[in-house]
Amino acid sequence: MKEKLEQYFFEHRESFIEHIRRLVRVRSVKGEPKEGMPFGEGPAAALKETLDIAEELGLLTKNFDNYVGTISINEQESKLGILGHVDVVGEGKNWTYDPYEGVIVDGKMYGRGTSDDKGPVIAAMYALAAVKDLGIPLSYNTKLIVGTDEESGMADLDYYLTKEKTPPYVFTPDAEFPVINIEKGAIRTSFDASFTPSEELPRVRSIRGGYKVNVVPPEAEAEIVGMLLPDISEIAHRITVETGVNFELRDMGQQLVHIKAIGVGGHASIPETAINAITGLLTLVNALPLQPSEGHRMLQGLSDIFPHNDYYGKAAGLDLEDKESGKLTMNFSIFSYNAEGHLEGQFDSRVPICATEANTFDVLEPKLAQYGIRLVRGGFEKPHHTPGDSPFVQTLLRVYEEYTGLKGECIAIGGGTYVHDIEGGVAFGPTMPGIDTRMHSNDEFIIIDDMLKASQIYAQVIVELCGTQS
Repeated sequence: MKEKLEQYFFEHRESFIEHIRRLVRVRSVKGEPKEGMPFGEGPAAALKETLDIAEELGLLTKNFDNYVGTISINEQESKLGILGHVDVVGEGKNWTYDPYEGVIVDGKMYGRGTSDDKGPVIAAMYALAAVKDLGIPLSYNTKLIVGTDEESGMADLDYYLTKEKTPPYVFTPDAEFPVINIEKGAIRTSFDASFTPSEELPRVRSIRGGYKVNVVPPEAEAEIVGMLLPDISEIAHRITVETGVNFELRDMGQQLVHIKAIGVGGHASIPETAINAITGLLTLVNALPLQPSEGHRMLQGLSDIFPHNDYYGKAAGLDLEDKESGKLTMNFSIFSYNAEGHLEGQFDSRVPICATEANTFDVLEPKLAQYGIRLVRGGFEKPHHTPGDSPFVQTLLRVYEEYTGLKGECIAIGGGTYVHDIEGGVAFGPTMPGIDTRMHSNDEFIIIDDMLKASQIYAQVIVELCGTQS
């Protein structure tokens, strides 16, 4: 079987690559809902392209009102579900290559969605096609379930589950190998405050940064009134050395200076791999000789609670950890402040199994309150845990070991995937261990040979679970 699959994917390598590129070229960021397009034109177009490709490969398709599409090998009862998505986060800035072209350099394809999750969807689709084309007898169907709102709330999956049940075995190809059987919980919520505006100089006129709660903000900007650019520049240089955040300053005239903070974006579940522009900018703002005010005190408080490079919530009193799922992580995601007297922000914290509302919300709420900032309660998502000794997980690990020669094991992650609320579900590839594909950041990529290998693994899993001997 292994040799047959290797030959199949050798023969279909170019079409495999081109089909990923076809999906990457569709900018499927969530947009305004339209008739028949619940998440906007982009996600609907990407779903249509996906189902078109599946039909070209001879697979069976069904569109659930542009929320979700399904792709099947046959019309038998489904035993295995593979759950992927074709919506993407915004492209952000500072790409080396066009994020919607699928440029290939040194065996890597660059583009938004290549690894999250369009490349993996094509890998799963080709696994179905390979099993069908090779004429391998099956007793059950495998169904590829393709969503369009994974990045923005998963309303697509909620809708789908009102129409159909998931198969007894489910995995998502939206992470890394070997098997992810634990996903941390999450706190995605906000805080806000009102304060008495100040006219004293120098002062902050505005701050804004971040664009999505589950993304480490790569940029932020502020306007300072009452200081000269050279005076800010000297302090900004020192803060760059401390934080790794670069600052671009622009003199706007009349003692108004615009500051642009440039960090490195990344996924909120692994903030230690990125550089947060918001926390870096607040570090600079609070290092400036500004006049005391109620608003300024709040900015100082936020830097005290969410200091730059405090990836694990220690200053906020949230440094939780357990053996099974690891440490709590913290990402200050979105922030705005205006001189009219209002600030608001959002954060994304990935929490271990031991986390509860009592040891998170009840700790953070009074810390913010001492600066006059209100924490919005809610948005607590429980962790997900599938036992590593289940027959399903053991099958996945065995096939992974056979095709890679690497040790199979279960791991925990901070990211939440489509299977987070599906009992018995796990994340399974397609990224090989130790590879950072820069998902949610600029220059996201896949290693083409690794994606082809993942597709072979998925095909073997289909045979193991749905074949006549299963």
